[in-house]
Parts: sequence; structure tokens; C-alpha cells
Amino acid sequence: MSRRVVRQSKFRHVFGQAAKADQAYEDIRVSKVTWDSSFCAVNPKFLAIIVEAGGGGAFIVLPLAKTGRVDKNYPLVTGHTAPVLDIDWCPHNDNVIASASDDTAIMVWQIPDYTPMRNITEPIITLEGHSKRVGILSWHPTARNVLLSAGGDNMIIIWNVGTGEVLLSLDDMHPDVIHSVCWNSNGSLLATTCKDKTLRIIDPRKGQVVANNFEEPVALQEMDTSNGVLLPFYDPDSSIVYLCGKGDSSIRYFEITDEPPFVHYLNTFSSKEPQRGMGFMPKRGLDVSKCEIARFYKLHERKCEPIIMTVPRKSDLFQDDLYPDTPGPEPALEADEWLSGQDADPVLISLRDGYVPPKHRELRVTKRNILDVRPPSVPRRSQSASDAPLSQQHTLETLLEEIKALRERVQAQEQRITALENMLCELVDCTD
Repeated sequence: MSRRVVRQSKFRHVFGQAAKADQAYEDIRVSKVTWDSSFCAVNPKFLAIIVEAGGGGAFIVLPLAKTGRVDKNYPLVTGHTAPVLDIDWCPHNDNVIASASDDTAIMVWQIPDYTPMRNITEPIITLEGHSKRVGILSWHPTARNVLLSAGGDNMIIIWNVGTGEVLLSLDDMHPDVIHSVCWNSNGSLLATTCKDKTLRIIDPRKGQVVANNFEEPVALQEMDTSNGVLLPFYDPDSSIVYLCGKGDSSIRYFEITDEPPFVHYLNTFSSKEPQRGMGFMPKRGLDVSKCEIARFYKLHERKCEPIIMTVPRKSDLFQDDLYPDTPGPEPALEADEWLSGQDADPVLISLRDGYVPPKHRELRVTKRNILDVRPPSVPRRSQSASDAPLSQQHTLETLLEEIKALRERVQAQEQRITALENMLCELVDCTD
């Protein structure tokens, strides 16, 4: 007769605690929450929620320091011409977020630390390369400015956001719609799921599928009979995976180990209202003084409330076993280094003294001249040595003409400003 063994774990008594109503964002009346999307994304500074606005695509960004009722005129981030389908915060810059839309475009936005007075309508850069809707975005975990997108054209594109260029295009790996894409910890491999019911492990730089159609799962856990989509969130620091069912009202969590049976059920957090979406706070954004090991942002139709997972401890000291060093905001590689074949693990930081988000950092985009990469339309004749000085002289003359024109424009503007100032002084004197 077999005997059931209950595994003792330091996370056995993890419990969820829904925050009070005044700690949640309430009544997001700007518009109805989009159902068919990855509703919200969170980092240590901001919470972003996808909304529908006037038939176009938009999302709202709220500072985590602000809670309570959201004004109906609160500014949106809007620029897409169709609904936004996914949003993802950059792991290396808390003020940068990417959005993907049904209009086939990807936009990258710089969010200010202050609350803007009007809608943010100008992205830093727009990335265009998909022929159908783009529903999946994922930043590279260790390389700066590397962003992955997957669309309804069954294509995966990896971009260098810093230049707006396509680094890699994987267009022949999936015969049907891509459901999800995930990087491994150092960004050397991708895992994808597809409508053809095949799980693929892909080396994107080689353009090869290195594993798929695994013969047998390591572990099989039957959840329930619901047909709702499961939203998995994995914390590598604690080896806990959290499963949130869309339309469900519970969060189940399991500990993953290297020994059989590999997957260990820990507990279930249940609440009264079903979740329409869920955001997951990065580890560096948690409150270590309260032994908080996970924080979710549960999206209702008109409210977004935090759900906090803690491990009860009597001591007020820093709990080293709960908080190993975790990935910080600094990238380990540049985009060109990763593309050339280099790999690097995330740059880790300690949470012993808590995490303080860095000040606002601007994302700089340097677009390369398209003429440098566009193939010539007609064969070029060989350039003789005598041609070179003429070409250089022509370029120098063009630059000098542009400088002269700019100087004249500046002088004209200065004269106009002086005239306006004189008019203002006369009006002030008349008033006195």
C-alpha cells in the first residue's frame, strides 16, 4: 500500500492577503477594460493597464504611490489606431514600456516620473515589420534594448530598440498561431507554444529548433475542468510557480524541485471575485521588511487590487533564505554583443536594504541611415581616386549651406522675440 508523503517546505504556509480597498486603484472609468489582452503590467514604479478608448488603442499608467479612485480624465498613453494587445515594461529601465497592437505596430514609450497633464501620444520609436496583429511582447532579460515580438503572421521578430533595426526574424518555425513566448534566464534560448500543440525550444541566433515534442512530461498536474486560460508566473528565486486562471477566483502555487516528483503543491489563495487579468511585481519591487515573496495586481472590471503573498516569520531581521540576490535593473550585455553570440547571466543585486528605483533614465534612440543598409538599385561604377575629393567637397558645401540657413533662421527668431518683448513692455507701461 502506497503512502503519501507530505513534503516540508519553508513556503508551505505562504498565504495571500488582499489589500484594503483604499490601497487599490478603483473605478477606472476612462473606458471598459479590454478582455482579449494581457491586461496589466507592473514594475517597482508604475502600473499599466490596457483600456479601450474611442475605438483606438490605449493604456493607462498609474504611479504605485497613488491609490484610490482614478479620475475619468486621467491622461492615457495613446498612439495605436487599433486595440492594444500586449504591454511589457523594460527590465532595465523602469520608465520605458513597449506596446503591441492589432494595427501591426509596436511602440516604445518613455513614461515621466511626474503625472502628465494630457495624453502621451508620441512614442520614442515605432517598430513596423509584422503583417498582422502583434499580440506578444517580451524584453530580453540581460541585453539592453532587445525586444521580442510575435504576431498573427506566425513570425517572431527580435528588435534593437536603440536603433529601430530588426536583429533577427524567425518566420518559418511555426505553422500556426503562436500562443506564448518566453526567454530563458540568460536570453540564449526561447520557449514557444503554438496552436499546433507543440512546445518548441529555439536558439534564435542560429534560427534552429533545438527541442520540441517532448516524449513525456516530467510531471503532470491536473488543475480543474475549467476552460479558462492559465496565466503562469514563475519566481526563480524561490522556485515557485503561481497559476492564475483567467475568469477564475483562485491562485494556486507550486514549488519546483530537482527531485521527484518535481512539482509540489503548496496552497491555494481564493477570493470572491474572478480575475480578468493579473500583473506580477518583479522581485526587486517587494517589501522585504514584511517577508513579502510575491505581489499580484488583480484586475477587476472597475478596480485593480494588490494581492500580497507573505511567509510568516517572527523575526524582524532580513531573511536571507527568502531573498537571495535577484536580477537588478542593469543589463549585462549590449544588443550587438548578444547578437554576436555572447551570453551573460543577469546582474544581481541584494535586497538586504530594500530596493530604491533609480532616477528617471531617458532611452536614447539612434536611427541609422537607411541609405547605409539599402542595396543599390543600379550597379555602381567604380569610383576613381579623382572622384573622392569632388564628393567630399560637395558634402562640405552642403553642410556649410545648411549651417548658414540655420544661422539665418536663428537670427530671424531672435529678432521676432525682441520685437515681442518690446510690445509686451509697451503694454505693461500703458497698463501702469
